[in-house]
Amino acid sequence: MKAAYRTIHEIVPALNWLWKETKGEPTISIAIIDGQVDTQHPALKRANLTRLGTNSGCTNSAKGASIQHGTHVTSIIFGQHDSGLKGIAPHCKGLLLPVYFNDKQGNITPCSQLDLAKAITTATLEGAHIINISGGEWNNSGEAHPLLKKAIEQCAKKKVLVVTAAGNDGCECLHIPGALPSVLTVGGMDARGAPLPFSNWGKAYRQHGLLAPAENIPGAIDQNQLTVRSGTSFATAIVSGIAALLLSIQKQHCCLPDPAAVKAALLEGADGCNDWQNTFCQRLLKGRINIKKTYSIIHSKNLCNMEKLQQNHSNVEITGPVPSRVDDQTVEKVEPSGINPELPPMHEMVQNNSLVKNEPSNGILPSCGGDKSCNCKNKPAVQSHQKVYALGSLGYDLGSSSRRESLSQQMGDKHPDNPLQLLAYLEKHPWEAASITWTLTLNSTPIYAIRPAGSFAAEGFKRLQQFLHDQINLKADRISVPGVIVGQTKLMSGQTVPIIHQELRGMYNWNIEALTNSIVGQPPAKGTDRSAYEQKSSAIENFLQRIYHELQNLGVAPQERAINYAATNALNVANIFTETLQDNMQLDTIEVEKSAVCRMGADCWDVLLTFFDPENQMTRARRVFRFTIDVSDVSPVMIGAVRSWSVR
Repeated sequence: MKAAYRTIHEIVPALNWLWKETKGEPTISIAIIDGQVDTQHPALKRANLTRLGTNSGCTNSAKGASIQHGTHVTSIIFGQHDSGLKGIAPHCKGLLLPVYFNDKQGNITPCSQLDLAKAITTATLEGAHIINISGGEWNNSGEAHPLLKKAIEQCAKKKVLVVTAAGNDGCECLHIPGALPSVLTVGGMDARGAPLPFSNWGKAYRQHGLLAPAENIPGAIDQNQLTVRSGTSFATAIVSGIAALLLSIQKQHCCLPDPAAVKAALLEGADGCNDWQNTFCQRLLKGRINIKKTYSIIHSKNLCNMEKLQQNHSNVEITGPVPSRVDDQTVEKVEPSGINPELPPMHEMVQNNSLVKNEPSNGILPSCGGDKSCNCKNKPAVQSHQKVYALGSLGYDLGSSSRRESLSQQMGDKHPDNPLQLLAYLEKHPWEAASITWTLTLNSTPIYAIRPAGSFAAEGFKRLQQFLHDQINLKADRISVPGVIVGQTKLMSGQTVPIIHQELRGMYNWNIEALTNSIVGQPPAKGTDRSAYEQKSSAIENFLQRIYHELQNLGVAPQERAINYAATNALNVANIFTETLQDNMQLDTIEVEKSAVCRMGADCWDVLLTFFDPENQMTRARRVFRFTIDVSDVSPVMIGAVRSWSVR
């Protein structure tokens, strides 16, 4: 695999400076949320890579643009130096979370924002320090799905650095998740630091975005080949790799790795506009990456004792020899004759709007350029059985127009889109319940398909029909669904959602009023004092509403399953509210943390409820109540007694 292309350390010479200190610590983890990766490629065969289960992704086939994209992005970071392709942080640990697959025509199917949120949550739980997302969904409003937004916010809270692509539409526009304020968004520049024509420059990026080399970046693809490609996908991987080296240096010098500090230093150290025209400056985002300056900032703020590196290396210019020119981001196979053609004049690059795109993509796609190379013929991967305990509302989907027409013909003058008419038909033809895709929805968005299976499948369909009947008649507005993810299915809207084989044990439906009454009892008779009853009812309802809305989640992570179980078993915490209301205290925070004490073989999480006195906040101690939930089984269970203490 002798290289016949400009190497990554020729494109970014300051890497030679960092590599004298480290090529990455194996304890620093970088999650790659992308297509499938050819881990048997010579450049990656000896890399420390772990595949994690997701709800979509490409199979590990020998061909396909999805696997090419995932392999290329991964090799930029993890390419082993003895293979002929030098990655930026080859000794770090890689977590691979494939989220892209392809339809029958070979076109890549976008991953939904919900699937991306699941992958981010999984990466965070597995200890990722950096999450690389070389893709995005065109969305000029910058508004993400609430669950994706929450997953990104959790990363910020835990100081996990999320690095995302700015997108390749060549316009003043945004991609999700790149538009979210807590991520580090990466656009593309050429060897002189000029923004490449295809790199987006939406306004939101200018506070948390920087430019990195994105032109003819070398990498591995399928069938043991190497190539060069252009796009913000590959600039994103470069920044993720550099951040991993900086974290590794922190670790080597006895510091706790601090991804949030590295992000802040990368932005502060970026080279901004100098003598370029103002219209060109906005395309620089916050500025162009400057490794040397970034390191100096980290050192000067005493975030780690890095004197050794500071003293032993001389200044190194960041820009390098001119790489081959970008030609509408087309893929160029590696050829010696393809190196060093002349770059176009500056004004041509600034005014090149041939790639301007003003239509949404309806999903997260790789930011791999305009060469249509993100198409592969892979099928969805077989997924491991991820436990789920999710809350939401029940719905149904007919899957396709053909299925809808078939049901319409069988129902005569009734219509399957009418839930009451459909339920009446299913009561007489219960076997037809299996031809419907039952869905769990959050905020009217389907997040799972529910598919009963096994010996009690008939009972499962019967329960779903009863739940839908109760929901229509306002007897229920929430259901709980414990189960395991076994695959995915496509809805009529084109959205792909994971399939849950639900566990009947732990599957309930309720509405807030009925659940509150079951806890506090029936209202007192008219004419009697109802203040205590109403106060307690209000407190219970506030607790439930906060879990449903403020803490809504996908029910995948252990702590998500724990908090969801707490909501469905509010009877277990009724005594907490009785005690605190007597002391005129109100609920302040709801938190979940790993339990320090747990029985062998279990997975225990503590739910903590903190209460305060609104009339004496400054002088009265707060009360904390802790109860433990074991989520090792599909259906969680509360263990032990409720504990409480006071805190200042």
